Amino acid sequence: MTTIYIGIGSNLGDREGTCLKAVEELDRRGIKLTGKSSRYETEPWGVKDQPKFINMAVEANTDLTPLEVLRAIKEIEKKLGRGETRRWGPRVVDLDILLYNDLVVDEPGLRIPHPHMHEREFVLNPLSEIAPEVIHPLLKKTVREMLSEVQAVMPSLRIHQTPSKP
Repeated sequence: MTTIYIGIGSNLGDREGTCLKAVEELDRRGIKLTGKSSRYETEPWGVKDQPKFINMAVEANTDLTPLEVLRAIKEIEKKLGRGETRRWGPRVVDLDILLYNDLVVDEPGLRIPHPHMHEREFVLNPLSEIAPEVIHPLLKKTVREMLSEVQAVMPSLRIHQTPSKP
């Protein structure tokens, strides 16, 4: 089994409900949750003229390959109503592979670790709840260290506390 981390976000419709449905769907597809962060309401990143997001992160174990995980999360996004969107624009749901153990993948359509995770507080804040000491395989920094470097850039607001273990 491989330990992976997935970021989940939504800024259209029932944002919180959609994030929680995404968590349930992961488990149904061979991605077994072992940890779940709180949900955070955050300002949009990139395109500012859109609703606020709900963001969270999950830790899971899986026997799926990185490409199979990518296919699974794309199926979940589609099932939950995500259509074509503009880059960094509003979306019903967004799931991203953040880390897949210490694997590094750089191919068309799949980059692991997520290429922007170290710049985004909305990713690092929830991830630091469940994996503060996990080390970024390229930057050789812990999640906690990366979070402290971006903390002042875009403050996040925790709006709900959820258990860290399912």
